[in-house]
Amino acid sequence: MKEMINTINVQYAYHHEDTVKQELVLDHINLKINKGEFVTILGHNGSGKSTLAKHFNALLLPMGGTVFIKHIDTLETDHRWDVRQAVGMVFQNPDNQIVATIVEEDVAFGPENLGIEPTEIRKRVDDALAAVDMTEYKEHAPHLLSGGQKQRVAIAGVIAMKPECIVLDEPTAMLDPEGRKEVFDAIKKLNKEGITVVLITHYMDEAVQSDRVVVMEEGSIIMDGTPREVFSQIEELKQVGLDVPQVTELAYELREAGINVRQDILSIDECVDELMKLLED
Repeated sequence: MKEMINTINVQYAYHHEDTVKQELVLDHINLKINKGEFVTILGHNGSGKSTLAKHFNALLLPMGGTVFIKHIDTLETDHRWDVRQAVGMVFQNPDNQIVATIVEEDVAFGPENLGIEPTEIRKRVDDALAAVDMTEYKEHAPHLLSGGQKQRVAIAGVIAMKPECIVLDEPTAMLDPEGRKEVFDAIKKLNKEGITVVLITHYMDEAVQSDRVVVMEEGSIIMDGTPREVFSQIEELKQVGLDVPQVTELAYELREAGINVRQDILSIDECVDELMKLLED
């Protein structure tokens, strides 16, 4: 598979005026993400996951080590625009990314600033809105939309820039369950169409649906594997203050009670199948 992101021994520290010592927020991070992957990054607040995400499109630059985006070093100033075209960012609060008073004008904002021809902008806006199922709202005012709809407009604005990778930093954190589903369905659809997705989230039911789960703690990567591999390590996750999917927690409690069920159950259907087997036996 083609490499999209590769961080090699990346270090980063925030400067605090009231202290001489700088604590590393990122401590020798080594992570490779291939084109087309869907990777979820988990970690409690302060673990370094958002700081790492900002390195993926050169919003932050490493103090040590190297970040490669499609084999381009983000420290190369001549190629920084190429990095930011390749990797788009979507943040937690869509209101911070929406700049226009009409939905389609907001989606067009990025391509217009790239100097793209009007006919191509029109096509990009239409395609981007269709990709997140927001075409029927193209002439609406963003402030009248629901939270989930606003976030989908923000994602459309990034898609219109034609990135190969989208990094989403807790995009569903401020949404109700319906809004969360709308946005997550849009994210999965984009990934199926070939866009690399890096998702930062606190919702384990979202992480379960990704290809890989990366767990961070105190600026380091402590786990990296498939959702089944990572979430089977329940006690280790609990030690760093993270939850597991509810059905995985149920299976864990059943095992603790002496009932012999698999420890890598991730879905309700899997749990039902496992319990049916036990009843049949």
